[in-house]
Amino acid sequence: MFERLDSRFDVLTEVLEAVRLGGALSSRLQLSAPWALRYGKETGHRAGFHVVVAGRCWIRLDGDGPPVALEEGDLVLLPHGTGHQLYDHPDTPAVEVAELVGDLAPGERVPLPSGDGAPATLLCGSYGFAADGANPLLRGLPDLLHLPGDQTRGEPLEAAVRLLAAEASGVTPGSALVVDRLVDLLFVYALRAWLMRQGEAGARSWFGALQDPVVGPAVWAVHDAPAQAWTVESLARRSGLSRAAFARRFTQAVGEPPLAYVARWRMTVAAGLLARGERIAKVAHQVGYDNAFAFAKAFKRVRGVAPGRHRLRAAG
Repeated sequence: MFERLDSRFDVLTEVLEAVRLGGALSSRLQLSAPWALRYGKETGHRAGFHVVVAGRCWIRLDGDGPPVALEEGDLVLLPHGTGHQLYDHPDTPAVEVAELVGDLAPGERVPLPSGDGAPATLLCGSYGFAADGANPLLRGLPDLLHLPGDQTRGEPLEAAVRLLAAEASGVTPGSALVVDRLVDLLFVYALRAWLMRQGEAGARSWFGALQDPVVGPAVWAVHDAPAQAWTVESLARRSGLSRAAFARRFTQAVGEPPLAYVARWRMTVAAGLLARGERIAKVAHQVGYDNAFAFAKAFKRVRGVAPGRHRLRAAG
């Protein structure tokens, strides 16, 4: 039996590629109590993460929420780049991370304000997403996802954390590429692990909708054939529900009506093709439009820019 794994159709992989997930920023922190760091809200379309490799600490989101205790092996994901503080104790005054490391070049080091108490080691970073268009991955996710280390033992997430910690502890040939790929893996594994533990809350996100027995087949069908002339009726038949019942279920799970999702995904596919230099008329046909003018109008309505302008930006 021979199977090409890279050729398998997978909706999640397709969406990750479309929104250009990338571990553009990553860092290793070594601190001793007392210490406290504040991370402002990520600008642009970014999601942050922290892994406690050794020691313990606390995290608190900006606002009035309570602090969350983090133990060795814990991971927290901030899908929306929400501002927050990390500290050894909630009473320790925080310093702004951006002011300390904002101008730091890759590979450079700088000492962080800390004392001579209990040590802690953290791996931190953020993921970049495409700046235009809605990101279905983040729909329905809370500001903070906490995955205790004792709940992910033996899972792929634990293995990814261990590999990332090993690569971050030294500089070996190819380590920069390995770290970037491991950071991407960390994001996917963390989402998987969190959603598996959330039940109904997870099902109300796009990621969870893929596993929904009613909505999932329709989402897969749209991604498998974006050029098809989908209607609410034809998608509902895939799910075995009436038109009205399917439309309600889909909107609740995905966050927008079925045909709005179809249009948005078509334009996401089109944006990728245009960025690779494809002609507008050819792209229009590939996403289900016989008329290039109608396609251009729809593209600008969904993406906020004309297709020709989008292609020029990508070329630049």
